[in-house]
Amino acid sequence: MALKDITLGQYFPGNSILHRLDPRTKLLMTVFYIVALFMAKNILGYALMLSVLLLGVRVSHVGLKILVKGMKPILFIVIFTAVLNLFYTPGEGAPLVSFWIFTIYWEGVRTAFFMVLRIMLLISCTFLLTYTTSPILLTDALEDLLGPLKKLHMPIHELAMMMSIALRFIPTLIEETDKIMAAQKARGADFDSGNLLEKAKALIPLLVPLFISAFRRADELAVAMECRCYHGGEGRTRLRQLKYVGRDYAALALGFGLCLAVWGANRLGVF
Repeated sequence: MALKDITLGQYFPGNSILHRLDPRTKLLMTVFYIVALFMAKNILGYALMLSVLLLGVRVSHVGLKILVKGMKPILFIVIFTAVLNLFYTPGEGAPLVSFWIFTIYWEGVRTAFFMVLRIMLLISCTFLLTYTTSPILLTDALEDLLGPLKKLHMPIHELAMMMSIALRFIPTLIEETDKIMAAQKARGADFDSGNLLEKAKALIPLLVPLFISAFRRADELAVAMECRCYHGGEGRTRLRQLKYVGRDYAALALGFGLCLAVWGANRLGVF
């Protein structure tokens, strides 16, 4: 897996319907989608979730290839989760396969399949949010949605800013890691040969320069914000004022309707 395959935190500018939605709408739709995803209990419910995701990919014009490419870094987690659920889910009746200390039941196959599908759909919808929403708009949306908590004297603006900066730094640090690896390869370092443990040990020399670079960038960002007289969210204005329009209400209705549709699918009890 190449570092360039990690696309979390990247924003792809565009003018699609999904790009033009209010960022608060996209955040709420993501919440609706996650709630519906954890509500799904049968193949019909997951089919609805997959259909909605593919529809979102279609209207966003981001491309399914980019989404699949971003899934490569989590492939190990997906496989590991599938194996655990496959072998350690108890079942009723005769097992499908039984060897040594491992026993596979039909319930284990079903649970592993649904768990893998859930993880992939969950991460894909999160990717779609970051692909179609800039970090600045995400910050504004988070601050606006969490605004009522300001009455409890919670630093909402600062929390939203930190989350946005952390998300924005992911592709920056990946790019920096790629540069450090290229520089060390030019000096004879080998990151490709050997088994998994040896490859992991070879990555240890990357940590020191990467941490130094990350702290340097963080310090430069703090100095830049101070030079621009940044003092938090009190009294600040926004370049773009957030405002709901008709398509935002339609999208929210679609998200709420998805939750109701998945609940109805669970009542049918299909597989």
